[in-house]
Amino acid sequence: MEIPATRLPTPHIQSPLPGPQAEAWLEREHAWVSQNYVKDYPLVVDRGEGMTLTDVDGNRFLDFAAGIAVCATGHCHPRVVDAICQQAERLLHLCAIDFSYPQVVDLAERLARLAPGLGSKKVYFANSGAEAIETAIKLARLRTGRQKVVAFFGAFHGRTMGAVSLTASKAVQRRGYGPLLPEVHHTHYATCYRCPVGREPRTCELECLELLEKTLFASTAPPEEIAAIVVEPDLGEGGYFPPKQGFLERLAILAREYGILLVADEVQTGFGRTGKLFACEHFGLEPDILVLGKGIASGMPLSAVVAKAEVMQWRSGGHGSTFGGNPVCCEAAMATLDLLEEGLTDNAAEIGGYLMLELKRLMSRHEQIGDVRGLGLMQAVDLVKDSTTRQPDHDLLAEVLLRAFERGLVLLGCGDSSLRIAPPLIVGQSEVDRAVSILDEVLTSLRPRGC
Repeated sequence: MEIPATRLPTPHIQSPLPGPQAEAWLEREHAWVSQNYVKDYPLVVDRGEGMTLTDVDGNRFLDFAAGIAVCATGHCHPRVVDAICQQAERLLHLCAIDFSYPQVVDLAERLARLAPGLGSKKVYFANSGAEAIETAIKLARLRTGRQKVVAFFGAFHGRTMGAVSLTASKAVQRRGYGPLLPEVHHTHYATCYRCPVGREPRTCELECLELLEKTLFASTAPPEEIAAIVVEPDLGEGGYFPPKQGFLERLAILAREYGILLVADEVQTGFGRTGKLFACEHFGLEPDILVLGKGIASGMPLSAVVAKAEVMQWRSGGHGSTFGGNPVCCEAAMATLDLLEEGLTDNAAEIGGYLMLELKRLMSRHEQIGDVRGLGLMQAVDLVKDSTTRQPDHDLLAEVLLRAFERGLVLLGCGDSSLRIAPPLIVGQSEVDRAVSILDEVLTSLRPRGC
């Protein structure tokens, strides 16, 4: 398919940052909005188009964050907007748990047919990734009659009480909220980076699974009491770490052996971001429960749980959502899927490969970069104090984010001290070149004297 081009030269910074209008809005935000809305830099957005964000002072920014990997088709894609507008004129809301309407049925059928794995599947809709994770926890406990759930260090599954009980990305996400959901156990994820057992990379996946089977199973979480293992096929907020090849495949075998449901959290990876429609496809993974969110509807609030038909069985009235499966959101998701299948997923794979090469070249020029990794358009650049030890540099991350913003590039962080590179899937080589050029300028300006 033809990828829409950015209409106006981007970036274009025409006023000091933040500008006077942005300053005024930030003052009002400070007065009225919850304090936990913490920003990396003072960007106040007025509108978005494709790869471009325009702030309230008319400055234009190149967006390589996509609303935390949400705006898969870029900002305000005409076909997504058209689908939203047409549906908004027909029906805004009804509530799918009490009434039927075609949009829910159409999208559910399409997702069930596309989801990895053989056999019949059914779909439940919610509003956010965290709600979908809560659904998966409840469903797994209900269907297995077991209580325990296993998740992974470094994982991020959301911030609601059940979801944050699985989350183990940063201590601040859990601190002060206990007691959390009981019977949640964490083990190590095979990333071959800071290996918890210090083994060679080629054995990483085996060693991490041994920690699960020979330590966790043998001590605090007997496998016959485990309802589900919840895993990200590509670790997201924890640092954008693809797993070592073989880890997920062996994990699935282990889950089947003990009758444990395998839950794949594809809230961030799903819908084309990794260069395949689902990240599970990179590893031949066929989960019992698949969790989707973020990019599913290109910015509209929608998430989905896709489960094997024999698993998606509830007690009547046992679970529901007032807004999940909203008809407007469903139509946005259908338009998003159309665009992904027409070429945006392929574009994510192609441009993702180009982006990786350019970031590797950038790494060869800058000692501040300790690693570059990722799948498709879900990539990370580690910022470090020492390229030999790869010690994370949190202050450098904050400085790079700010200085990139000042040059018109929108980025976010993740993990210990990583730049999260997650542009809309419409991104082209020219935008990659511009973003990498800006990062090159920023890192050069921050290079220690004498280097």
